[in-house]
Amino acid sequence: MPIKSYLAHPHDGKKEELIKALSTLGQCEVIPAENKDVLVVVTETDTKVEEETLKQKLETISSLKLLAMVSGFNTPKKN
Repeated sequence: MPIKSYLAHPHDGKKEELIKALSTLGQCEVIPAENKDVLVVVTETDTKVEEETLKQKLETISSLKLLAMVSGFNTPKKN
């Protein structure tokens, strides 16, 4: 299952709006920085198709200025 972490930068004054938008996506965990206008976003999907669908949803969020992947890995499923 692909797990990725990102730094999400909102447009000016849109941090709370971005938190709400990301939180509605079931495969995202959002952790806002306390002293900066940035969010840590961790995503987890079961398939590459789900990962691509999530990526497309992220790209449509208007309050998102920049999304930079910090780390990504794929954990094989145990049978």
